[in-house]
Amino acid sequence: MKIFQQPLQLKARPRGFHLITTEVTQAFPEIREIKIGVCQVFIQHTSAALTINENADPTVRKDFETYFNKAVPENDPNYLHNDEGPDDMPAHLKAAMLGTSVTIPIRNGRLALGTWQGIYLCEHRNYGGQRSLLLTAWGNEG
Repeated sequence: MKIFQQPLQLKARPRGFHLITTEVTQAFPEIREIKIGVCQVFIQHTSAALTINENADPTVRKDFETYFNKAVPENDPNYLHNDEGPDDMPAHLKAAMLGTSVTIPIRNGRLALGTWQGIYLCEHRNYGGQRSLLLTAWGNEG
């Protein structure tokens, strides 16, 4: 069994849902050495998240943003945590709803994503800054 781990620093992005599949695969060429295995992508932040979803139609990303902004509005007077601005607590809640990691099977040295699937960085802050990921893959060699 092979085990690999690689940090990945993502550039700062505006609030929204951003496809990062290519960045992940380019930063982690060791995946090619695994015939059957698993890759975990973990984000080391509490106000951004990861998910896997539709990678072709950009309106999906806009609809995600619309939904989450309606589900978790800013400026709710009941939020106690607002030291970093009105987008702070909603960002934490949205990140908790989506999660901090995605797990993807590896098959024949490639991420076994479906035809229309991609990995998203879900940036919930207006100015979230750079985001740190930790990529871990393990499995059997070819």
